[in-house]
Amino acid sequence: MSFLDDTGTAASDYDLIATGDLGEVGSKCLYDILNHYDTDIKAVHKDCGLMIFDRSRQDVHSGGSGCGCSASVLCSAILPDMLSGRYDNVLFVATGALMSPTASQQGLPIPGIAHLVKLSVN
Repeated sequence: MSFLDDTGTAASDYDLIATGDLGEVGSKCLYDILNHYDTDIKAVHKDCGLMIFDRSRQDVHSGGSGCGCSASVLCSAILPDMLSGRYDNVLFVATGALMSPTASQQGLPIPGIAHLVKLSVN
């Protein structure tokens, strides 16, 4: 939301908004949060984890590795799609968890992070 507000753009200005690996659960949460700001990204959103995993055969409701899914899908699908002309304007939001063995052992919450990169062929 901050990026869209700062740049004066809307989700519809992008061919794709890709998140790292929010999974099914996280994507629904994202839609709910953005709904409070009257923003709907469903038409252009794809989650890299949901693109990799087969939800009908794998129990991946909450996703896997944000950094792994982000890198895999960016290099194998998104960048080639941009080079072929399928996408011109992409927001790539590499989402993930900041895993720490110490925090996990102490029962602390696992913080999340997201790095947004705007990719454009123009």
